[in-house]
Formats: sequence, C-alpha cells, structure tokens
Amino acid sequence: MTDRKGELATNLAKVEERISVACAAAGRAREEVTLVVVTKTYPADDVRMLAELGVRHVAENRDQDAAPKAAACADLPLTWHFVGQLQTNKVRSVVGYADFVHSVDRARLVTSLSREAVRAGREIGCLIQVALDAGASGRGERGGVAPAGIAELAGLVAGAEGLRPAGLMTVAPLTGEYAGREQAAFERLMDLSTDLRRDHPAANMVSAGMSADLEQAVAAGATHVRVGSAVLGVRPGLG
Repeated sequence: MTDRKGELATNLAKVEERISVACAAAGRAREEVTLVVVTKTYPADDVRMLAELGVRHVAENRDQDAAPKAAACADLPLTWHFVGQLQTNKVRSVVGYADFVHSVDRARLVTSLSREAVRAGREIGCLIQVALDAGASGRGERGGVAPAGIAELAGLVAGAEGLRPAGLMTVAPLTGEYAGREQAAFERLMDLSTDLRRDHPAANMVSAGMSADLEQAVAAGATHVRVGSAVLGVRPGLG
C-alpha cells in the first residue's frame, strides 16, 4: 500500500468510526447514512484509491475539475454527486457524469438540467438546496432557495423530463437564526423533508453535514453526509 493510500485508509477509517458512533448515539443503523467523499482539488488517482478502499459515492463542486476526473474514473463503480453552485453554461457537462445534483435552487436551472438530461438520455436525481439564511431576496449567501420556495421548485423538477426530485440539501448557515446552531439547522431541514415527502414520497435524501459537523447532521436524521478534508486532508494554501 502506498503512503497516500495508507493515509486515505486511516482517514477514512476515522470518519467511518465517527459516523458509526453518531449513528449509535442517535439510535440509527449505520446503513441509514451514506458517506459522500468530496474530492475537490484532489486528483483522479486519489479517487481510484478511495474506490479501492470501498468508497462508492464521490462529489465535486467545480465542473472544470470534475469532468476530466469523472472521465478518468469512468471504469469505477462510483456514483457521482455535484454539490457546488451550478451555472447553466456548465449543465451539459455536469449531466454527462453526475448522477445527483445537490444544488438545484432556481427554475432556470431545472429547465436547463431537463433539456440536457433528455439530450444525454439520462435521469438525474435533483436535490433542492435550501438556504436557511435566505433574506428578502429568497436566496442564501451560498446559493439555495428559501424554505417557502421548496414546494414550487420540487413541482417543477417532478414535471421535468429526465429529472426526478431526490430530496433536500443544505449547508449550515453562517448568518441568521441558525448561525452556530448546526444541529438546529439540520433538524429544520428534516422537518422540511417531511413536508416535501408528502407530495414526493421518493424524495427521501437529506444531504447535510460536512467534516466539521457530520455528527450533528447524523443526529438530526441526515441520510447523506458530504465529507472532504477529514478524508483527503487539507491542501497547503487552501485553508
């Protein structure tokens, strides 16, 4: 085993232990939580090593990094998640490899995703990004739609060819009433998920929690946690 693969294996084991402990504390089965490893800024070689270590879900937040990486790893049994803010001019590329888009937050993006999914002959799972810090504009600082906009957007996704509503995603907000209250934020997302599933029962994914707050996300009921630095490390100069 190479030094890098050994490092990844050690980090992955630590994260798996954190998830397992959090699940046990919450009275949940470990199988209820899917680890999505966010491989942004790291090379395809790392993705290949992670796959060899048993990782099956990987995520990217920039298409210019993700597209070549996904192509280089096309032979691997991976599910690809796109988790960054998505511009419509990148949709055609993203639809080529992403199985899930976690950052659906506006009608124009739904239209673009649908058009390209149909063109590619694919079905894309769409998670609506919820901004718990949304102000008067109805959008959050890091993208996302206000809770009041979820139902309308989910309806658009459900009616769009090539797309299906898969669930909700949020990032713990830095401002507003939930700033510094990660678990409360994630519990609010779970309540919104319950509301969503009344109309869209299959939209049962709840994507919340990252390296620093995955325990709070698991405690709240998240089905997917997005972990990057705790598995891959922090690159010098990236913070």
